[in-house]
Amino acid sequence: MPLRLAMSRSAHRRPSVPTALGSLLLLSLLAAPAHAQPGPATETWRAHPPGSYGFDSFALAAAVDRAADLAPPLTSLLVARDTTTVAEVYFNGHNPDQGANLKSASKSVLSALTGIALADSILGGVDQPIGPFFPTLLADAPRKQRITVDHLLTQQTGLESTSFGNYGAWVSSPNWVANALRRPLVDRPGGDMIYSTGTTHILGAVLAEASGRSLRAFAQDRLFDPLGVRIRSWQQSPTGRYFGGNNMALTPRAMLRFGQLYLNGGRYRGRQVLPSDWVDLSWRTYVRSTYRDHQYGHLWFTHELGGERVAFAWGYGGQYVFVVPRLDLVVACTSSLRDRPRGSDDHNEQILRLLAEHVIPAAQGHHGSPGWPPLPRPVFGW
Repeated sequence: MPLRLAMSRSAHRRPSVPTALGSLLLLSLLAAPAHAQPGPATETWRAHPPGSYGFDSFALAAAVDRAADLAPPLTSLLVARDTTTVAEVYFNGHNPDQGANLKSASKSVLSALTGIALADSILGGVDQPIGPFFPTLLADAPRKQRITVDHLLTQQTGLESTSFGNYGAWVSSPNWVANALRRPLVDRPGGDMIYSTGTTHILGAVLAEASGRSLRAFAQDRLFDPLGVRIRSWQQSPTGRYFGGNNMALTPRAMLRFGQLYLNGGRYRGRQVLPSDWVDLSWRTYVRSTYRDHQYGHLWFTHELGGERVAFAWGYGGQYVFVVPRLDLVVACTSSLRDRPRGSDDHNEQILRLLAEHVIPAAQGHHGSPGWPPLPRPVFGW
């Protein structure tokens, strides 16, 4: 397996020529021959020198040095092109075997599971209404019965959000699905995006009911086993349902592999794990996101960064899987929730800048970047 670079940092500094050269030397270790025999449960990747895959090696080393400036709370940064790792770094004692809580990046996993359910014909289509899945809970709510799977995927149910200021009360309730469905309609289904983890938890319940299995069993069998990935942990609600769209833990390498699946049009090692048209549908713009000026597809964010169209799974505190199709580029990064300063939203912006100003230019073969316009301050929730 490729050698890994682990860093511990006690002070922040700006990248410089000497530190970038040091990172370049360490990145060259990633080209060491691989001897591990991959099996069905492994999460190993081939590694090659960055320059052999069209990267500006010096620029990528500078990107690694800049990433080190973000630690803590940044705990890992992995960069791959065409299933080949060109950078894999861990900070502050973290290692590749540690599972990371994806937070709301789990929502993009839920999108993949929906595509698989459609391909397996256990869902009739994205226009399928959810009423039949919850006949008792929605017995006296005809408008809510007409909420569709598509509304859940684009967060356009019209239901009051369970996130932000409502989150604590929601997760303290005895039945998360019932609590989310009983919230008032504050918009029509199909109206504006209302970001709500309750919405994706409803979708998780739909997938469990349709498949006749727990959400975790369905996800492990139909998505992660074909990728050679193991779910490390996944929170359950008081009723025993797995948390739809939150608090799933995967290793950073597993996150990278999930992004690669999408980059490859849903294929992994010759197997069509996910319908190729679902990847395209997932990244189309259906609604303007409530975060910054991002667009939103089927539980994926999209935006232009560094002059490239980027699709990304995004979780609270700095958990990301970025896919840059034109560059055949996948980037995964994780962050410590414990080390993240309370009330600080700057870390997420710095990760986006790391991608736009350093990683993408390195993948384009450029050294450096003319910069990226300032972004409005974001508002983050659960």
